[in-house]
Amino acid sequence: MIEFLESSYFIVLYLVTLIVAIATYRNYFDTALQLFPIYIAYTFFTELLGYFITTYEEFSFFEDIAYSWHNVAIFNLYGVLVFSFFSWVYYQVLEKNSHKKIVRWGSLAILASYLISSFFQDPLHTGLFYSDALASWFLVLVVLLYFKERRIQEKVIFDQYNLMFWVSSGLFVFHIFFPFLYVTGFLKPNIWIAYHFREILKILIVISYSFFLWGLLVSKRNAFH
Repeated sequence: MIEFLESSYFIVLYLVTLIVAIATYRNYFDTALQLFPIYIAYTFFTELLGYFITTYEEFSFFEDIAYSWHNVAIFNLYGVLVFSFFSWVYYQVLEKNSHKKIVRWGSLAILASYLISSFFQDPLHTGLFYSDALASWFLVLVVLLYFKERRIQEKVIFDQYNLMFWVSSGLFVFHIFFPFLYVTGFLKPNIWIAYHFREILKILIVISYSFFLWGLLVSKRNAFH
């Protein structure tokens, strides 16, 4: 248990955020984030399963012991589904038709890139990191479009009682750095190890989910937009 907490402490944050998301669900149950608790639960169980696969052979998907620790397949599926979820969320939240078109056609292009990548990379044994990077940068763009609309409509971007603001901020902080770390991990693993990119990634997760958690705690239903 101590080893688990030391290496995967961020998973505990997922669980705490999930509990708070369920407890405060009445504040956003009829908004674009109505499926947010399911997203957090999916994240929690995916990370937990990933830990078990790399740690215990009995959880392996493959009979070949050489691949017993390979858990990348569940994260490839996770990447596609989570990207689809947030594309759907921002398609509902954004108001300008031109911005909605960017989300609609951009998300379809990213999903197509996942499909194309699957022909050139084995999704069971390697991450679809090029598509993941494109998806991250696209989410950053979409978040910026959301902030731009807030700036025009509300004259300010910051709104401490708006859950969508905190979720967007958490996504922005994580995804603006994630592609560089993730792609480097696959293409230059020596740099990943030497500069402790895995620990940096964990810190980004903690920062991102701290935004989510704070937003869930302070948000008010009538402030969501």
